[in-house]
Amino acid sequence: MCGIALIISGIRIDLSSILVDATSPPPKSHQRLEFSVDDLKAALRRRGPDSLGSKKLLLHSNNPTSIDDRQIFSVIEDCSSSVNGKAELLFIGATLQLRGLYPIFQPFLDSSRNILVYNGEIFDGIHVGSHGNDGEVLMHTLAQCYSYSWKSHNGCEEKGRSSVVDVLSSIKGPWALIYWQDSSKTLWFGRDALGRRSLLVHWPTEDDARFLLSSVSPPSSLEQNLDPEVENGISKLNFWEELPCGVYSLSMDVSELDRCFVGELRKHKWTNAMLMELIKWERILVEPTTENCGFSHCVTHLGEHNIHSACSDIISESGPIPASVPCSMSVQRVLNALRKSVMQRSSLHTIFQAVICGRRQEEIAPVAVLFSGGLDSMILAALLNECLDPSYEIDLLNVSFDGQFAPDRISAKAGLKELRGIAPLRRWKLVEIDSDLSNLTSETKHVVSLINPANTYMDLNIGIALWLAAGGDGWVYEGVTSSNDVDQQRVKYISKSRIILVGSGADEQCAGYGRHRTKYKHGSWVGLDEEMKLDMQRIWKRNLGRDDRCCGDNGKEARFPFLDEDVIRTLLDIPLWEIANLDQPSGTGDKKILREVAKMLGLYEAATLPKRAIQFGSRIARESNRKNFGSNRAANQASAGSVVIRKQNSS
Repeated sequence: MCGIALIISGIRIDLSSILVDATSPPPKSHQRLEFSVDDLKAALRRRGPDSLGSKKLLLHSNNPTSIDDRQIFSVIEDCSSSVNGKAELLFIGATLQLRGLYPIFQPFLDSSRNILVYNGEIFDGIHVGSHGNDGEVLMHTLAQCYSYSWKSHNGCEEKGRSSVVDVLSSIKGPWALIYWQDSSKTLWFGRDALGRRSLLVHWPTEDDARFLLSSVSPPSSLEQNLDPEVENGISKLNFWEELPCGVYSLSMDVSELDRCFVGELRKHKWTNAMLMELIKWERILVEPTTENCGFSHCVTHLGEHNIHSACSDIISESGPIPASVPCSMSVQRVLNALRKSVMQRSSLHTIFQAVICGRRQEEIAPVAVLFSGGLDSMILAALLNECLDPSYEIDLLNVSFDGQFAPDRISAKAGLKELRGIAPLRRWKLVEIDSDLSNLTSETKHVVSLINPANTYMDLNIGIALWLAAGGDGWVYEGVTSSNDVDQQRVKYISKSRIILVGSGADEQCAGYGRHRTKYKHGSWVGLDEEMKLDMQRIWKRNLGRDDRCCGDNGKEARFPFLDEDVIRTLLDIPLWEIANLDQPSGTGDKKILREVAKMLGLYEAATLPKRAIQFGSRIARESNRKNFGSNRAANQASAGSVVIRKQNSS
């Protein structure tokens, strides 16, 4: 996880191709938010504790005798300098290094004066050697791209060379970046098609003409943005917005009229066909028919070895699974895709070796799991056990606002027992992170800034739970016996894992939410499919940016195995009635295919657990309702989850 930012001043930016109403004057904000560069750096440094750097790019133009002679020159200077009257681009990069043998520093700068700040992981699509750093590899790859022409809105194509969009479209993995291509005087920025890495944007306004990008908003900017003037409970204008997923370019030029710098902003289409299919999220087999409904039940009595043998010719192929194929083969294919996804996200080649140098191997837990003991986190923990060297520990991070009585704490302890049953040689550590909402005044204010621009109590409750979990500051049981907590001593423990596996995306893709059951009841299979598609196409805005910021603030990287490109493709290829059967009760028909995956992993108890969101399982929602609304009943009457956070609760 890294923190990246860009501040542009002195450039008049044309937003007409991005914003629907951009033909009118720039919107007027309530006020210009005065936060310093140091404030921004401090917020980014929490995400990237290993190094922090910045580069200032100054643009100036010549005095041409004709339009055709116009030229823009760039100068990279020390960030302590300040020049008035010139266009200025300030790049900031804070690094949490997770790959490579040697320390790296951002922003990346090459001999051609290209600049890159990068927050992401390349798991496939571009080759990264086992000891390589993907940021360095990406910088080198982008440098080989042909120069973009703003006048024709396409590249000056050269045979055998890719465009910037081609390169970014080929990446499999989460990313957000800001890249200056000096040869074309073009700024590129964006985030992956699923939005798994946060990138906020401030579009220029009448009161604040700066263009800003940042992984996170500084707390100081939020304090000023809590304007009491609201309409229907919603602020008229947020300073920060989630940048919609995609690749953008900002091409620089000089105005013929006033000699001011101008920038034309454009959004580009992905050039990878598979990526386009994932964005459309269209399933071929939605409704069962009389011909294929006979195969809608999963074959669960076969052993894993027999299933694998029977399915070997089918599961290795990509593309839609024929309706006549037994469900057991679909389950095996999902299991294989998830196992590969977890392997890519837990390989020690993707962990910066200097971090673990000097520590005894048996004391290291390089990868942790956000753990409730529920279906999704149990699958991730079991797969992580298969993928991670047996000499390492695995931290299971569990948050409770009701001590040992929270539902998630109870299921986590039961889950730990089941994991020990299938992997008795693994050193599992259930990290019990206990908290009391009434004692989190300053922490709550901090998390309010992290979830920004999200601003509801539901977002805040989820954000606090994720932030505490990623911090890993809790208790573990230690003693002679590893299977009975009664015989052990509870001792303080802080997880040092820099990578946290999170189950985001499982409910959206496998019909795990209550609203999915409602849609199925009223709209049958088509209604269910449409609701799941809506969830997947808005997950970047509702969930992922917020979750990334809350986990990353602790210097940890959240990784989402269920949102791997190949996992999504695999699930889309499977008939919907094999993904879920909502005629069956909760804990059986919802996320049916993942329940069968759990059984294949030997997790028979976890396979029957109902869905429970973190805010309810940890009981933070109950505590929040009592604190902010007086009681759960009053909160329910007010639809507390969607209520905008009141100013006094963040001060």
